[in-house]
Parts: sequence; structure tokens; C-alpha cells
Amino acid sequence: MHATLPLLNALSFPAITRGQLEALQVNLTYQCNQRCLHCHVNAGPTRKEAMTDESLALLHRVIDAHSVQTLDLTGGAPEMHPRFREVVSHARREGLRVIDRCNLTILSEPGYEDLAGFLAGQGVEVTASLPCYSRDNVDKQRGDGVFDASIEGLRVLNGLGYGQEGSGLVLNLVYNPQGPSLPPSQAQLEADYKSHLAEDFGIVFNHLLTITNQPIARFGSTLVSKGTFSAYMHLLRDSYRPENLGAVMCRGLVSVDWQGYLYDCDFNQMLDLPMVMPGLIGRERPHLRDLLQAASLEGNPIITRDHCYACTAGQGSSCGGALKE
Repeated sequence: MHATLPLLNALSFPAITRGQLEALQVNLTYQCNQRCLHCHVNAGPTRKEAMTDESLALLHRVIDAHSVQTLDLTGGAPEMHPRFREVVSHARREGLRVIDRCNLTILSEPGYEDLAGFLAGQGVEVTASLPCYSRDNVDKQRGDGVFDASIEGLRVLNGLGYGQEGSGLVLNLVYNPQGPSLPPSQAQLEADYKSHLAEDFGIVFNHLLTITNQPIARFGSTLVSKGTFSAYMHLLRDSYRPENLGAVMCRGLVSVDWQGYLYDCDFNQMLDLPMVMPGLIGRERPHLRDLLQAASLEGNPIITRDHCYACTAGQGSSCGGALKE
């Protein structure tokens, strides 16, 4: 049972508006073979929510109709959706950059042994969770045995060419702080990761993405239960840098939930804060079908709350890592 989170202020964060739509980030399912402490989705093995065939058909139509450049697949473990490969194949045929937000351990689960080969064959960019290069730290945050399974997954990906110079197969790793603190310098931490993983395990990768933990869902509840929620929020607000506003991911991204509803980001999705789309009649919650009718989203207001300070604190944070060093 989760601690009750304080209400997040709707007034203090600066107003921002949308730019050109560049990416769809689609939450295919909340089901996951792991249950991580920092997970803002509260994903886990018992979650059953998954995108329906109707919503998937609409997703394909939106991809065909809009000049979207990137399809970012997330979850849960997105690969656990039964039509994951169909979604990937359609987007790649349309020339989209496809990102799979992979937890690495899924690659060794029964029934997924050929998953890595499929990703490589489709030229999918793998963005993989590895919150530390230390076994103890990873297992503490993500569960016993996760580090060893993650290393094995990275070896499989490396063997297929991922992270190897000239292969064209991109492998990025993701770092989340273990507690209520901001990530360190992304460039310095990337150098540390590359050194340790190469020396200890012979593993290579392209980039490390540092992502600030959001004070919501499972991580937010942990902060409340430990009495550190208020201190963490003060840290985020005090570390705000206005120059990060222009690069936040919500300006060019739409987050799509498993039911096909639209949000400014994955975090707003978890807080049930739907995207604003002027012109909806009788509804306040836009859906994929509304994207088929919308010529442009530019200039539309973005829904903000105090959790948005996590994206603008320090070097900034997005699903693509730090905004500014």
C-alpha cells in the first residue's frame, strides 16, 4: 500500500506551450517482469493493462498521417505486449526512429530469447535501464539478481552489434539516482560507466542518459514514507534553471496511454493530467483519434505542476537524458 502523496501545486511552475510534434511516446502496457522502487508507472508482473487492438490501429493511422519522426515504446516492459513486434515493424516500414525502453532482464525471460535478434534486425534503438555499474546498488533498487541478468542482456546486445562503432545499432543506458538527489554530471558519469563496464565485463554502449526521479507514484510514496518528500521538492525548486524550459521533452512529444488517451508527458499520464487540445466537443480528454483531425499542436498550452521542476532542475532531465551540462 502506498503513502498518500501531497497535492502538487498548479500555479508556481512557469507556463509553457507546445512546439512541433516530433515524437510519440506510447505506454503499451503496465505489465513488467520487474518491480523497481523508482518506477513512476507502478509497473509490475501483476499489472494487466495493455493497449487494445482498436487503439493500436489508431496508432498506426496517426503514424501514417503525421510527420512524426520518433516512436518511443515504453511500459512496463513494452516487449510484453503481444503485438509489440507488429508495432515496431509498422513504424520502421514508415521510416520512423523506434526506441525500445528495455529493462534488459526481459531478454532472458522464457519466450523472449529471440527478442534481441528481432530488435537488431529492425534497427531499433535500445534505451536500457542500468541505474549503476555496481551489483549491490542495482539489486537494491531493482531486485536480487537483476544486475547479473542485465549484464548478460548487454552482452547479448553487444554480440549483435549494439553499441559497436560503425554498426548503426544504438545502445543507450539510463541512470536514475537511488534516493532524493539530482543526477551528477551526465558526461562525467558516462565516462565512469564506460570505463567500469569495459574493464569489468567487456561491455560497450553509446551514451548514458541521466534522468531525475519524479516525486510521483512509487518513488513519491517512498519519499513520503521516509519523511523526505518536502525536502526533495525544495531541492527541485531551488535547482530550477529557466534556460532548461526551451528543451523540455513535452514541447515536441505526446505521451499515449494504454487506452489511447493523450498527455503532455509520461509523468502527467501517471498523474491523470490529460493534454489540452482546443476544439474538443463534450470531452476534456483527447484521444489518438483526435490527432487524426489535428493539423498542428503548436502553441497549445502544456499542463504543468510542481513535479515539472524535476525536468528543469540542475542540468535538466528528459527521456533523452540531461538537457544541459
